[in-house]
Amino acid sequence: MAQKPKVDPHVGRLGYLQALVTEFQETESQDAKEQVLANLANFAYDPSNYQYLRQLQVLDLFLDSLSEENETLVEFAIAPYLGTPAVSAHEELPDSL
Repeated sequence: MAQKPKVDPHVGRLGYLQALVTEFQETESQDAKEQVLANLANFAYDPSNYQYLRQLQVLDLFLDSLSEENETLVEFAIAPYLGTPAVSAHEELPDSL
């Protein structure tokens, strides 16, 4: 089982999301990437997080992850676009999908 993300929960929502994005970008562990991307996808279910996700370019991170060979990452990356109010109401998937 993957370890918990190395994020201080007392930094506020924006700081917490930024730490998750940074961890995703810096880690070499596929397990950690999966866990962090799953956490980011879960945040996308709350419309109040949309501004933070947009500001941190998490939506681009989801799109970039769609081309990963790791199928779990692809599944977590596409989930926010399939009925997630915070994302699907504002974003469209690229025509290539």
